[in-house]
Amino acid sequence: MTYVDGNVLAGPLAEVFGVDFTAVTGTCASCGFAAALATLRVYSTAPGFVARCPSCEEVVLRLVRTPTEAWVDLRGARSLRVPLT
Repeated sequence: MTYVDGNVLAGPLAEVFGVDFTAVTGTCASCGFAAALATLRVYSTAPGFVARCPSCEEVVLRLVRTPTEAWVDLRGARSLRVPLT
């Protein structure tokens, strides 16, 4: 299966959260790997995006959009560190 890097999530996540998520540091709940969300391996052939940890391949984030809503599942992330400046 082909993947792209997490930069593909910049627009959709900024639309939902109002900040640039490529600079956000996420920590994988499975293995503890911490890096910018831009390093995630994103698969977009499903209806939406599935982002996996580049270290252990566990799902960190899922994002699905409808015409009126966005569904974001972050249960694979132990934490997100968002720079405020």
